[in-house]
Amino acid sequence: MVSLIAAASLSAPADYPFTEMLAISPVGEGGRSVTHTDAIEKMIVAGTFVAPKAGETVTLADGKAQTWKSARANAEGWFEGEEFSGGYAFASYDSPEPRVMLLEAAGHSMAYVNGAPRAGDVYGYGYLRLPVLISKGTNTLLFATGRGRMRAKLVAPKSAVALDLGDPTLPDFVAGERSPVYAAVVITNATESEARGLVLEARCGGDLRVSYLPTIAPLTVRKVGFLIPSPGATNTDSEDVRLTLKAHETAIDTATLKLRVRTPEQSHRRTFVSAIDGSVQYYAVQPAQRSQTTSARPGLVLSVHGASVEAQGQADAYGPKTWTHIVAPTNRRPYGFDWEDWGRLDALEVLADAERRYNTDPSKTYLTGHSMGGHGTWQLGVHFPDKFAGIAPSAGWISFWSYVGRGAPLYPNPSPVEEVIKRAVSPGDTLNLAENLRNQAIYILHGDVDDNVPISESNLMAKRLDDLEIDYTFFVKKGEGHWWDDSEEPGSSCVDWPQMFDMFANRRLANNEEIRRVRFLTVNPANSSTCHWATIESQEKMMAPSRIDLTFDPLMRRFHGITENVSRLSIDVAHLSDDKPISIELDGQKLGEVKYPAEKRFYFAHVDGRWSEGDPFSPDLKGPHRYGPFKHAFNRKMVLVYGTKGRLEENAWAFYKARFDAETFYYRGNGSVDLIRDVDFGPTVGKDRSVILYGNADTNSAWKSLLGDSPLTVGRARLYLQDPTTPGKGPSLNTSMVDRAVLFLRPRPGSDTALVGAVSGTGVVGMRLTDRLPYFMAGVQYPDVIVIGPEMLDKGTAGIDGAGFFGPDWTVKSGDFAFPQP
Repeated sequence: MVSLIAAASLSAPADYPFTEMLAISPVGEGGRSVTHTDAIEKMIVAGTFVAPKAGETVTLADGKAQTWKSARANAEGWFEGEEFSGGYAFASYDSPEPRVMLLEAAGHSMAYVNGAPRAGDVYGYGYLRLPVLISKGTNTLLFATGRGRMRAKLVAPKSAVALDLGDPTLPDFVAGERSPVYAAVVITNATESEARGLVLEARCGGDLRVSYLPTIAPLTVRKVGFLIPSPGATNTDSEDVRLTLKAHETAIDTATLKLRVRTPEQSHRRTFVSAIDGSVQYYAVQPAQRSQTTSARPGLVLSVHGASVEAQGQADAYGPKTWTHIVAPTNRRPYGFDWEDWGRLDALEVLADAERRYNTDPSKTYLTGHSMGGHGTWQLGVHFPDKFAGIAPSAGWISFWSYVGRGAPLYPNPSPVEEVIKRAVSPGDTLNLAENLRNQAIYILHGDVDDNVPISESNLMAKRLDDLEIDYTFFVKKGEGHWWDDSEEPGSSCVDWPQMFDMFANRRLANNEEIRRVRFLTVNPANSSTCHWATIESQEKMMAPSRIDLTFDPLMRRFHGITENVSRLSIDVAHLSDDKPISIELDGQKLGEVKYPAEKRFYFAHVDGRWSEGDPFSPDLKGPHRYGPFKHAFNRKMVLVYGTKGRLEENAWAFYKARFDAETFYYRGNGSVDLIRDVDFGPTVGKDRSVILYGNADTNSAWKSLLGDSPLTVGRARLYLQDPTTPGKGPSLNTSMVDRAVLFLRPRPGSDTALVGAVSGTGVVGMRLTDRLPYFMAGVQYPDVIVIGPEMLDKGTAGIDGAGFFGPDWTVKSGDFAFPQP
């Protein structure tokens, strides 16, 4: 139930803007990497950090030192300087009594409030207001600073549980449509109890919709979805929606939203419920202005935006077309995930929703984007070559290594552990996947004086396409920079380029019946497995390049070709008649004429160098439905389960870390995640939802039911990896490892699709070491298993004790691990 009275006082102290802090320049190196060095975090992890004083120094791993300095905010409340770009800022707050306040801060990547990690607002959106528990006496706030400036203040919450309209996800009303629409707002729980039994009423005109809300964890925020009744016919430009938040039939807060009303011909916003986490997301549409004389289904141009751009702004950058809709997904946020990870999934969800809603012609589906969206165009294009008839990146960068890393290779002389990490991150290596662009029309657009994304990015991709003998058009706009418009027509020329749309209008995507040859590469079948009628179901070496080059001879009803690093393969034959057998030859091995399969799909397994045809593959095996690596556990409506059966310090860490992850995914991914105690986890939690466990076998009571059969065991001061089917053989870990951080994933028992992820440690030091592992950051990937010691904070990847991938059957024996032998 909802506790309307917090354990700490909710009396209203005066707002407290921080005007003075201590600040220190960066004390390590980080970025988009699985590891980082940090001399201050090293002290936090070890439990030795104390409040600093001006003039004190911190010694870095290389022996150099940085000094804590006094800093003062400017008249607008902002702290600025080099210390606020990747460094730290420290402040304190004295309170005469315990109470809950809201931390309103911007420009920081995260914060420790009295030692508890809290999400940051690194991009300075300004809407992150987190309830924090203030103790009687002196309270400490340590901010990891972000991009050059930050500000912070403490304010009193307006009530124990309240609506916060600072970050809504809203649709537009489309005139004439009567179906209810989804929206989302933030709920703040400024109490030390869970907020249960909440109801949100939404009233528009005379209609009412009631939505039952999920539980809100203590002392945090959660963005919740709800339904709004549509007004249908209306002559206004906007409609008010009155919200009433109730707890057990008692109104506890009210607010009013204003939604735009748009005609079907105007650009507008649509919302949907995401399968990733059950959150409400939106996309924007510039609808086709259809001629009344045409009956042809319209096309769809998926346009992916650049960094800091809203999807609505992206759609409005185009003039309307007569023959195609322009659909702009969000990437989950204006910065989001750079169209990788959950950003890539968002693009696919939007594409599917828009295709259904607007009844578009699948053969007329195209892809474009600008800047970060240009990168997204390359990324989506190489991963899904059978979804788009043409792609057109504008001012696009290729990968984090070519753009941010200035072309420097990742781990040029990799250790065995670094080699595993390189494979985990390989889906982001766009150049390596460029051979998948053979069958798409390609138009590259770039200004030659672009000082944001240099034209060298497009030149590099053009050279790669030349090497692969792939056709493309490359137009260089002379004298133009990153964003430009040289036309009187509606739309911005750097994205709404006429020649690009001419190319789209003259290209169609072939269907399976028209495709004779499939050449396809993937490094992870869970990301990208299918090209037309061929699917790479699993690999022999996890996350190494897997290729197929298959040809179908229709008059001979014969499939033949070669494979590389493929352990299981399937071929869809639904486009063929079922009255005759089909001849199969793979890697020179003739399987002869095979009867047309009842499932309209052939399944082939490669074992001991030989191919065989058989039944559909067991879902217990790795496949596109469930594969890894670690970040994939944060999908399928994941639920975060924190341990309560450990010691006081262990339990506190588990809750703080789970809450921190939920807040971070909300901030970076507009997410909404269930956060529950281990003792509340049971069969009522959907069996096909992925689960993230915080703790270990000794501290989290859900561990036994979910990971009791795992070959990786983590407990206090013990860590053991061993395949139970082959004891004494294969890779293993030292059983006495202490103070280690561990991330790993396994298939969820009883489910064909869900995963279990573990955020774990062999002690409190190892647990704290997981706090800032950046697995919600694009460009960072962790393999199926990784074990990290606190030495990482001094030595980087040399502090990793081991990493690896489970094999195609999820065993250690068939896997690939870089662990030291005992």
